Amino acid sequence: MKQPVDLLIKNAGQLLTMAGHSGRPKLGDELNDLGLVTGGAVAALEGKIVKVGKTGEVESSVELLPHARVVDAWGKVVMPCFVDPHTHVVFAGSREAEFELRLKGATYLEIHQAGGGILSSVRATLRATFGELAETARRRLDRLLQQGVGTVEIKSGYALTVEGEIRMLEVVKHLAKNHPLDLVPTFLGAHSFPAEYKERRDEFVDLVCREMIPRVAEAGLAEFCDVFCDQGVFSVEQAEAILETGKKHGLLPVIHADEIAPMGAAELAARVGAVSASHLLKVSNLGMEMMAGKGVIAVLLPGTAFFLMEPFAPARKMIEAGVAVALSTDRNPGSSPTESMQLIITLACLQMKMTPAEALAAATINAAHALRRAHLVGSLEEGKQADILVMEAPDYRYIPYHFGVNLVESVYKRGRKVV
Repeated sequence: MKQPVDLLIKNAGQLLTMAGHSGRPKLGDELNDLGLVTGGAVAALEGKIVKVGKTGEVESSVELLPHARVVDAWGKVVMPCFVDPHTHVVFAGSREAEFELRLKGATYLEIHQAGGGILSSVRATLRATFGELAETARRRLDRLLQQGVGTVEIKSGYALTVEGEIRMLEVVKHLAKNHPLDLVPTFLGAHSFPAEYKERRDEFVDLVCREMIPRVAEAGLAEFCDVFCDQGVFSVEQAEAILETGKKHGLLPVIHADEIAPMGAAELAARVGAVSASHLLKVSNLGMEMMAGKGVIAVLLPGTAFFLMEPFAPARKMIEAGVAVALSTDRNPGSSPTESMQLIITLACLQMKMTPAEALAAATINAAHALRRAHLVGSLEEGKQADILVMEAPDYRYIPYHFGVNLVESVYKRGRKVV
């Protein structure tokens, strides 16, 4: 009996399934295996993939329902939607003035210590209404969707007060009900220290642990707990206290690690069993070794290094050390104001020496693992969501090659055409 379907995308020049190594991220040479099918097809019913393979095989095994959509993707790349596992999409204001200051020689840390940077966004976010935050974030999500992203992690962290952080996460909850994208909320109350706690840092850590985390967890507003562990912000000891408290309240640990200085944050990520560690521009060899041993995923953010004019994360060393590598835009107002995962993939190739295949796998299936969503998204496999991207590209290597433009022809989210 043939399988009824309501979506059939066929004749793909290249179908990138990203299949294989089920249950864990792609490591080492596995990143170059895209599960590529020439002349491939993918069929879905009610938002779930039911058949993947050569066009002839798929067509012979399915029956088109009367209302089915059939898409001829001849000469195009068909692949899973991108997964963006590290963003700060909810905020108010912008920081183009700081961009100019950096061009004149000021460092990110100098701007931060002078009350700019994150604290500048905090002031603007606290002044904004719920509606203003939701509307500006919705526009950013629209742009991510248009760029081929299907699942997005969103952090709080631009309020640094109990009520403000909760409000940010409530904005994410509101958007999750009203936007095609799948949204994954992360609590990042420990993004920086508020000005009034500049000389009382341990008191703020206590506030995060004693009041913020329990309230966020009780309200079910976040899945992950994050902390910015780096020079000038949270120490390893402070970060460990926050992440362990989050774990006690059912929040999975993730960490901003070793971006500005080699703090030992990657090592901490391994010790606390973090799902992922992000940035890692200054990661140590020991940190890489420990992350590999404990299965901590490295979420690399080349847009941030590019925009801050800093050395890029050592992706090649991480891959060779057995670390699972993912990619993300780090969409935020200060250090990576971009919604283009395609640009991120190009930067990963040019500046971190990843192959096009490695970068595409890192932006899909490995990124899905970084959000504990690989059973749903990140690859085109039977039973998964029909989150499918059709790219105006004759070959997958064309995606990072033809940079600076949006190559997305169409996006299907749960089998429904949304772009």
